[in-house]
Amino acid sequence: MSMTTASVQTAVGHRPAWAAIQWGRHWPPLAFAVAVLLLWWATTAAGLLPRYLVPSPADTWAAFAANVPYFGEHTLVTLIETVLGFLLAFVIGELVAIVMVYSRPVERTLYPVVLFAQVIPKIAIAPLFIVWLGFGMTPKVVVAVLMAFFPIVISGLAGLRAVDPEMLELASTMGASKVKTFAKIRFPASLPQLFSGLKVAATLAVTGAVVGEFVGSNTGLGYVILQANGNVDTATLFVALIIMSLLGVALFGAIALLERLLIGWHSSFRGAGANTVQA
Repeated sequence: MSMTTASVQTAVGHRPAWAAIQWGRHWPPLAFAVAVLLLWWATTAAGLLPRYLVPSPADTWAAFAANVPYFGEHTLVTLIETVLGFLLAFVIGELVAIVMVYSRPVERTLYPVVLFAQVIPKIAIAPLFIVWLGFGMTPKVVVAVLMAFFPIVISGLAGLRAVDPEMLELASTMGASKVKTFAKIRFPASLPQLFSGLKVAATLAVTGAVVGEFVGSNTGLGYVILQANGNVDTATLFVALIIMSLLGVALFGAIALLERLLIGWHSSFRGAGANTVQA
């Protein structure tokens, strides 16, 4: 006999099934984060490391609580640079992937250029953007674009190629235009792989924005890190690093949520949900 919704709620203690599924998915990383925090606290409390090298969690929290507007202002700058860089990388990267998948000569021309651009260390060329574009927001956005561009192109290209050839042939025999075939078949089928690249690109965009701020800026989390490092203020340094990490996690989570909303039909989500319920 199949299990009804009521019986599922009874089995998990009158909670909705989705609540049990979410907890089952997320408690391992939460437990790991708590374990790291406890280890951090125990290490500093035991005096194994000097406070000027590794501040305690209490010192780090105090540094944050005493300068909330300061951290909020610089976090907002980095967030804007990151989001702009990510969105530009998505538009440009997906367009490049589309052109490459429809034209082999263009792919053979552009693919080595894309690979070459990815291999170049961004920290090495960031000063050039400062010279060319000044000390405003533009060079930081450009570095974020360069960091996020490669995974979007690769995942977009792989996804667009992963379409079943029989589906494309069927659409062609039914008289569908290339634009309609792309909109109805190619692009929707490419979304699972594209979202994998977007989640990686979102975290890299944060790194790119901060790298740009390292080179030349008086705002942003990169500037905060440089200032704290110069003043040997490790508590402030830790706060900036933690905020930067949380920013990347938040963007990753936003992309993952959008992925679930748009392609919840994909087998990866159905399999994960089934396995969690069975567990």
